[in-house]
Amino acid sequence: MKKSTKTILLFLGLILSLIFAPSCTKIEPIQGSPCPDGNCNSTFQVKYKNQIITPNVNNEYNIAWDGLNYFQIVGQLEKMEGQYTHINNIPQIDCMYDSDYWVVFDSLSFTVPQYSYLGWFNNNSLSTPIPIGNYTYTMNELIASHPPYNIAGYQIPKHFCTECPTASSIIGSHSKYNYNPTQNFMLDNEMIGDQINVFIKVHYNNSTFGDEEIETFQFIINII
Repeated sequence: MKKSTKTILLFLGLILSLIFAPSCTKIEPIQGSPCPDGNCNSTFQVKYKNQIITPNVNNEYNIAWDGLNYFQIVGQLEKMEGQYTHINNIPQIDCMYDSDYWVVFDSLSFTVPQYSYLGWFNNNSLSTPIPIGNYTYTMNELIASHPPYNIAGYQIPKHFCTECPTASSIIGSHSKYNYNPTQNFMLDNEMIGDQINVFIKVHYNNSTFGDEEIETFQFIINII
């Protein structure tokens, strides 16, 4: 074989190997916080009738019911930067809401001891007797017969599997993929004199890739 022909064949072989070689791109992990200053910061305001409610000296929020059957908690979340924090320009962020205040039978309400987002969701709370009117139920019994509604905007479905591995991920209220979440909370005159604990959990960069950050908040609301 002539030297020039051999050289051409080798050159063609190199080109073909480059064309058909598998493509492999190394994914570099995010280093540090998903927020630009190294610490994600969220702020929230309690509003009723579009008016900001300021906390009292005990850091509690007093809402005087005036016919409007909901109050709001409005958030401002810090914008993230870096790889994986946005997919198609959509921020990978989840703001989750919960409360200790439940409504059942359309008119009766009850609260459960709770100290965090979905804090009621454990074996102790699920089997703890709850007095409702002249009767006593457990959360498991209510779920099976009269699914309760949480004023944060979600209802536990009937026949809900509390022991399933994914159970806690499909309940609660969520505002995803935006930096300005707003959540409405049920309110009526039957709640006057009651105290409500609202829990918020913000998950920065929930894309499952790179660094993430979680913030938690608690608001004590007094209905007067």
